Amino acid sequence: MDINLLKKIVKIVEDSSITELEIEEENTRIKVSKNTGAVHYAATQHPAPPFPVPVASQHAHLRPADEAAAAIAKAKDDLPGNLHEVKSPIVGTFYRAPAPDADSYAKVGDEISVGQVLCIVEAMKLMNEIESDVSGKIVKILVENGKPVEYNQPLFLIEI
Repeated sequence: MDINLLKKIVKIVEDSSITELEIEEENTRIKVSKNTGAVHYAATQHPAPPFPVPVASQHAHLRPADEAAAAIAKAKDDLPGNLHEVKSPIVGTFYRAPAPDADSYAKVGDEISVGQVLCIVEAMKLMNEIESDVSGKIVKILVENGKPVEYNQPLFLIEI
C-alpha cells in the first residue's frame, strides 16, 4: 500500500466537511472517518471472492443518503409538469451566496434566466458555480445553506 496515497486520503477527509470516506479497489479496502476532530483510519486487505458477486447484491443495503434519494425520486413523480429540478452536478457542500456576509444568488420568488448562477457547490476547496439551465421562477430551494449534497441531488424547483 502506498503510504503517500493514504496520507493524501486522510488529508482530504481532515480538510473537508465529510465525516467518513471508504474506498475499495481490487482486494484492498480503506476506511477513513473522523469523530470530534480526531481522524481514525483503518486499512484491510481481504482476498477476492472465489466467484463474481452479482451487482444487485452489492447494493442490497441502502445508506441514509440513498434512502433520501429514493424518497426524492418518489416525490419527483408527484411534481407538476411545469416544475423543473436543478440538480447538483457534483458531490460537495451547498452555499447560497458567494461569501457568508453576501446576498444569496437566488431566493424563492426570483425570476431567473438560463445561465444565471443559483448557488455554489464546494468540492475539494473548489467553488463550483451552479447555473440555471432553464428560465423561470424559483418556487423552492431544497437544500439548506452549508449542507452536504450528493451527485444529482435536486437543489431548486423552478416553475417554467
